[in-house]
Amino acid sequence: MHMGGADEIYSFGGVQAVAAMALGTAEIAPVDMLVGPGNAYVAEAKRQLFGRVGIDLLAGPTETLVICDDAVCDAELAAADLLGQAEHGPGSPAILLTVSRGIAEQLPAAIEKQLAWLPTADVARVAWQNCGEIILCDTYEEMVQKADEIASEHVQVMTRDPDYFLERMTNYGALFLGPRTNVSYGDKVIGTNHTLPTMKAGRYTGGLWVGKFLKTCTYQRVLTDAASALVGEYCSRLCELEGFHGHKEQADIRVRRYGLRTPV
Repeated sequence: MHMGGADEIYSFGGVQAVAAMALGTAEIAPVDMLVGPGNAYVAEAKRQLFGRVGIDLLAGPTETLVICDDAVCDAELAAADLLGQAEHGPGSPAILLTVSRGIAEQLPAAIEKQLAWLPTADVARVAWQNCGEIILCDTYEEMVQKADEIASEHVQVMTRDPDYFLERMTNYGALFLGPRTNVSYGDKVIGTNHTLPTMKAGRYTGGLWVGKFLKTCTYQRVLTDAASALVGEYCSRLCELEGFHGHKEQADIRVRRYGLRTPV
């Protein structure tokens, strides 16, 4: 990898660290699991190492969704919160979802006004042009439906009743409720998590949490001869249907030994 600017050096260092943890070094034993945020290079390293070690999730570009009405939000505030995440990279989606036609119509100008002075405008502008959206809905119910379809990583809710969305939404990485809260606060200060699902993965998983470090281990024990024979009879027939004759014999030998009749 070419090592030119500071970002590239950081990227290379991140990949080196991931590989060292997974493969081990002369002084460090290989780990069993890799977790935590990273850029595209780190995400690719985790993808290639998955299987050798466990990972938390594969994260794509940062995403943000702003859900708002004109009771507690305006175009300037919405623009700041959208661009605050669009500056992550040119592929970062930044979407406004609103029931306010006024905010929807005023947002493009508010975006341009902030891009005029934002030091990261070269990145944020491309993200907004390529991945930005303004979606105008008729009702809160429609906004919930659309938000769950989008399943964004970060969802800011700046409406008269943010609990309406907290109680009804199911697909997202993290919610940030009310105009006093924002994604930057969550990333840098208040938490709770900086490693969240992207690319609609919020449909089936949440972000990194303590459960990612826990394993589910199970065991089975059949306690009586009669129980083993009864289970074996059902198992034998299922294995016969599936053509797994070695499996069938595992059941049949126990029916013969522990049961009172020959397997059918």
